[in-house]
Amino acid sequence: MAIAGFKSKTEVVATPFQFFPKVWELDNYAQILGDPVFVRAMTITFVGAVIFTILSLLVNSTAAYAFARLEFRFKRALWAFCIVPLFIPAFAILVTSFVVVSNLGMLDSLAVLIIPGVASAYQMFFIRQFYLGIPVALEEAAMIDGASRWTIFRRIFLPLSRAPFVVVGVASFLAYWNAYVWPILTIQNPDLFQIQQYIGTFRQERGSEWGLLMAGSFLSALPLIVIVLIFQRYIVNGVRISGLK
Repeated sequence: MAIAGFKSKTEVVATPFQFFPKVWELDNYAQILGDPVFVRAMTITFVGAVIFTILSLLVNSTAAYAFARLEFRFKRALWAFCIVPLFIPAFAILVTSFVVVSNLGMLDSLAVLIIPGVASAYQMFFIRQFYLGIPVALEEAAMIDGASRWTIFRRIFLPLSRAPFVVVGVASFLAYWNAYVWPILTIQNPDLFQIQQYIGTFRQERGSEWGLLMAGSFLSALPLIVIVLIFQRYIVNGVRISGLK
């Protein structure tokens, strides 16, 4: 895909297929980077993905700590209620979710892309399993020293949560960045188009310009590739930790 971005639109689909272009051209990358709509879509998607990731870590980690360490009424029933969405396909509630956000007046806003997916049953379960493996003696020692529950969570649990946080954070970022169906349902304002939405619209309107499409698709995938390469060691450790549980 990256190499195809250096080809002309006819050379991309030429027969017989040739892996490398006859003449390396930068026009496709220059043209797509010079498109203000593409740059805006990349920027707004990146900002939304960062906000979504931070909120996901905050909400799901605090909920996971509550279910792992606190005792309160109806804890088992509430935990079962929180886990049920794991068994429900997202497409099964797509229409009802759209009706809810429409009635709340959230359409055509960044909030409609962020808020509905912040609380995640999988992430809550994943982090909770990790917290259950942290020795209770650490909390008891902190309580003896006068630490509150919030202090214990902030000073003990969060510093120990790097590996699961990277796994959850990268998963959240990837999920937001790659979302396509939900944005096309809820976003009509071109100023708020997400990058996958832009690529889909580009494919429909200018599908014959394969060189441009390949260049844009590669640039849209590049941030994800970089993030995974940077955090791959932590991702492997996080998966290994979850496997041991």
